[in-house]
Amino acid sequence: MTQLTKLIEEVETTLAPYFKDIETRAFENQARVLDAFHKVKITEADLVGSTGYGYDDYGRDHLEAVYAETFKAEDALVRPQLISGTHAITVALQSTLKPGDSLMYITGSPYDTLLEVIGINGNGVESLKEYGIHYQEVSLKAGHIDVERVLETIDDTTKVIAIQRSKGYDQRPSINVDEIGDAIRQIKAQYPEMIVFVDNCYGEFVETKEPIEVGADLMAGSLIKNPGGGLAKIGGYIVGRRDLVERCGYRLTAPGIGKEAGASLYALQEVLNG
Repeated sequence: MTQLTKLIEEVETTLAPYFKDIETRAFENQARVLDAFHKVKITEADLVGSTGYGYDDYGRDHLEAVYAETFKAEDALVRPQLISGTHAITVALQSTLKPGDSLMYITGSPYDTLLEVIGINGNGVESLKEYGIHYQEVSLKAGHIDVERVLETIDDTTKVIAIQRSKGYDQRPSINVDEIGDAIRQIKAQYPEMIVFVDNCYGEFVETKEPIEVGADLMAGSLIKNPGGGLAKIGGYIVGRRDLVERCGYRLTAPGIGKEAGASLYALQEVLNG
């Protein structure tokens, strides 16, 4: 038992700096979220929610303001009607791409579910490919974004650059925010109008800054993962440039309706708690 106790102490001593780093990040991110709550002035009235069409749902609007402030974005779309990360990403891509445009993933092949969204796998029904949207892909180089190859591959049809931050089910390392920012700066130096989208699933609050802060135009993820805190039962989010988020709202609901409708039902307290 003495040997086991000694081993435990040695392991705890070795791991202590790592645990301290995690605690520091958690504290900074908690402060970031609390600052957003204070700035938006969240009150008990924001927890009530709405049914029916969801017009004038102030709790929903304030929730979206909290997300925009937390992720340092101009606007946010946070809804239970976004049923998953894949759904949120799909809405974001469908909103920014039109027939003849090209989507370029610069972190290699994305999640399996997105391969069907793009039209690489599956029956292609309602995929981007069916709507005449082309796909380009640049693999990682030694686990990092190959910016030189990206710049060589971009052509006149390339409209959206997509970055999958998490390694997902692959063996590659996840992409950190500094590397994302460096890639964005180099791309936008030559193509300032290029839209950069980041799939942020599993990446929220892992670091003390988010991709929007280093130049990403649009970002999406799932409330069932990190930002839901294990409490949100359903939902997804999209944050970014106001004009792009507005388009996402129209895609999710309908032209002329956008973010103005969409009942939050009884999800607000769990999502805000998360």
